[in-house]
Amino acid sequence: MKQYSKIKKAVIAAAGYGTRFLPATKNQPKEMLPIIDKPIIHYLVEEAVNSGIEEIILVTRAGNHIMEDYFDNRSELEYSLEKSNKLDYLEMVQSIPQMANFVYVRQKNHLPYGNGSPLITVKELIDDDEAFVYMFGDDLTLSETPVTKQLIDVYEQQKPSAVLAVQEVPWSEVHRYATIKYKEGAPYKYTMEKGFEKLPKEQAPSNKVQFGRFVFSYNVIEAASNTPTGKDNELWLIDILNKLAEEGKTVIAQPIQGEWLTTGDPLRYIKTTLKFAMQREDLKDELQTFIKEEIIK
Repeated sequence: MKQYSKIKKAVIAAAGYGTRFLPATKNQPKEMLPIIDKPIIHYLVEEAVNSGIEEIILVTRAGNHIMEDYFDNRSELEYSLEKSNKLDYLEMVQSIPQMANFVYVRQKNHLPYGNGSPLITVKELIDDDEAFVYMFGDDLTLSETPVTKQLIDVYEQQKPSAVLAVQEVPWSEVHRYATIKYKEGAPYKYTMEKGFEKLPKEQAPSNKVQFGRFVFSYNVIEAASNTPTGKDNELWLIDILNKLAEEGKTVIAQPIQGEWLTTGDPLRYIKTTLKFAMQREDLKDELQTFIKEEIIK
């Protein structure tokens, strides 16, 4: 196993079409939908940066230039804020481009659809002795220690080929995700034997499911390039990780301390927004009152 240097890069997959949010996503990516006053993608970048990441590689598609604009300077706005003496807002917007070094790469149409395809897209941007963070652009987390940092710590301690974050979900929801079967007798108890994409609950090996936080060695990129498409003719990340596990490489499915919140569909997006709002001292009291008096009647 190669010795990998300090993890400095995060790849964020943001090349989907957000079809479940049409028409809102007709002219903007789902990752730019707001959770209160920041877009979804901003929270992901914050989590990565707070975990020690210095370079953010955003995998986008044609028409997603709004994300590139967001993480760039906006001279006219900055001038207006300065002229209006709104210095707190000025400092806020000026800090965004300085969060990290941003790199943008377009996912080409010839690649298969699926959550593993962005790995092929970034192949030339990751060195073959380099480990990196991989994030789904529609998954958020709440935790005292950033979930990404938790995975980096496990990776640095165990030196596997891959670490994926998992969380228990109600059995009624396991069919929506990739479920995990653990390897019996492994030196590290969270070593994955195999993952299964979107099985009915009667067939699922557990209710621990994969979500969009990972730390990968370059082995995963190599495996992605040689993994055939699977269910629904998509390139699934869980198939790539199964390939590595079958080859005898260590894949760790790590339960996280904290909470995973998805924004993948309108209902869960609303729930996630409410969860984040309840973390805000300036919002939570009035929001609780509103819910009690106007919603729950």
